[in-house]
Amino acid sequence: MIKTENLFFRYADEKEENKYALKNINLHIKDGEFVVIIGHNGSGKSTLSKLFNGIYNPTSGKIYIDGLDTSDEELIWEIRKRAGMVFQNPDNQLVATIVEEDVAFGPENLGLPSSEIRKRVDEALESVKMSEFKRKPPHHLSGGQKQRVAIAGILAMKPKCIIFDEPTAMLDPSGRKEVIQTIRQLNKEEHMTIIHVTHYMDEAVHADRIIVMDEGEIVLEGTPKQVFSKVDALKQIGLDVPQVTLLSYELNKLGFEISLENLTVDEMVSNLCQLK
Repeated sequence: MIKTENLFFRYADEKEENKYALKNINLHIKDGEFVVIIGHNGSGKSTLSKLFNGIYNPTSGKIYIDGLDTSDEELIWEIRKRAGMVFQNPDNQLVATIVEEDVAFGPENLGLPSSEIRKRVDEALESVKMSEFKRKPPHHLSGGQKQRVAIAGILAMKPKCIIFDEPTAMLDPSGRKEVIQTIRQLNKEEHMTIIHVTHYMDEAVHADRIIVMDEGEIVLEGTPKQVFSKVDALKQIGLDVPQVTLLSYELNKLGFEISLENLTVDEMVSNLCQLK
């Protein structure tokens, strides 16, 4: 679905000639995969997500979205139809005064027939469990509900992939839970390719693969169990681990043989019960 080859990116206003926001990124994200990208502020994770959507172009190297080269300006709208993007602040993506009109905005700009637009809007709102709010003004919704409407607006474009750039950063715990449930549902039930950029470690545990970035480079990659078991390596670059993993880590330091691959409370309890 997404492939990068020797990708480098440098901001145009960067004064240091050899300072790159991204350095030698080589990735292959498969159709239907759920990939989470983590890293501290300034690690390059959000920059990479914007390159996936064609908002930025590589300084050197290549990015292919479903086989399409993002550096080809004639293909950019086709690329964005295939790889939609949801940002931190849903208010920045809501453009209409009524929820269903907002979701219809993208399909209308594609010049689709009214009957097809109506179908897509209804299906998208149903997918994010927001059908009952279709006649509501967006400003009457909670933060989590607004973000789900923003997701519906992308779904109505029928993308193959959605890139989420810290979509829960501005939400309260309830709103975060709503959005994460929606993201997981899109991946598991609708088999959509998901790329989720986040700084919340507990949001990453359900991914198929985690990519860890630091100083513009990929420094660690693997399943959640593989990545979060590297507690010392993550701490060295200023990242946390899930609370259950941290507890396992501290118990190990006290001499208990607890697996560092524990990610959930149930796994932790099972592991503790096996201790002699």
